[in-house]
Amino acid sequence: MLLFTSGPWEGGAGADTQLAASIADCMPHRDFLWFTRWPRNGPPGTAHGRGFPIVSRDGVPRGPERLQAALAASVLARRTDLVHAILTIGGTYPLFSRLRRGLLGAGPVIHTVPGVMDTGLLERARPLGVTVALSEATARQLRTAGFGDVRVIPPTIPLDRWPWRPRAQGPRVVLFAGHHDPEGGVQEAIAAAAQAHRSGARFRLVLAMRARPGQDRWALDRELRALAAREGLPELDVLGHVPDMPGLLAASDVLLFPPRALGGKADVPFIVLEALATGRPVVLSDLPEFAALGAAAPRAPVGDRVRTAELLMRLLEEPRRWEMLARRGRATVEERFGPDQFRTQYERLYQESLA
Repeated sequence: MLLFTSGPWEGGAGADTQLAASIADCMPHRDFLWFTRWPRNGPPGTAHGRGFPIVSRDGVPRGPERLQAALAASVLARRTDLVHAILTIGGTYPLFSRLRRGLLGAGPVIHTVPGVMDTGLLERARPLGVTVALSEATARQLRTAGFGDVRVIPPTIPLDRWPWRPRAQGPRVVLFAGHHDPEGGVQEAIAAAAQAHRSGARFRLVLAMRARPGQDRWALDRELRALAAREGLPELDVLGHVPDMPGLLAASDVLLFPPRALGGKADVPFIVLEALATGRPVVLSDLPEFAALGAAAPRAPVGDRVRTAELLMRLLEEPRRWEMLARRGRATVEERFGPDQFRTQYERLYQESLA
């Protein structure tokens, strides 16, 4: 089985590589082939299968890595029984989808869609095979665009890596984790946090920011600090790569994640599942993709800083509500996003595709 991602698995915590690793880890009896970084080789978090090397300085899927992945897939697809593509629908996908048969051959293909960068791209896109969405919201978009056979399989996370942790003692910490995308939610998080601070809440806002390829992270971080100063938010930390995200979540009280649009991120971002599994309540914007979480996470209208601040303050100031949502969040991840359901659904799809 070829797990086809846009670059090597060592490229970081992208949704495509995280989903690919989840698939490999949940089905150890399958023989998988993935893309690995060269010259620094090594299995990225799975003990079975083998890696196909792609030349890359740091593993980030830039243009050269994407081109190598496509060329390698065009060869490897003809040597494997099944191609499982885990690819976000971005700017290059419409052209790639039209070259599908030439690149991937005539064999069976499953395409898991972590997210859609822009719904306008769907007008020119074609399905690669059976399509898997992470939420009903994206599945409806894909079916409307003519993708035909679209299944819904929610993502999963390794629950042993994200165990329940009791609430940290000491000063309150509110965490945002994401990108510098214009609609990614960091500006809204700062605005809502400042609103809560003006209303009397006391906490430190921590921003764990991941830069996109080509972005000037230092300049973008300075802009965030300047925005916080203009909003009157006195306590702010801006972090880059966090090597110990489980530790950072355990030290936090609440994850504040109010994007205006997901912009290609996983329909249920992994940081949200990781926070809920750890027992950290999450405040979200009311995007349709988040409906799968049900009552596990309170949601505010998109862009509504006042309502977002109110939800944040209630969690910080009402211990019983915090505890209730912390336990509900963990239970939701175990019941709806657990590895058993994930494994069963993909195993059924693999058997069907290989029949």
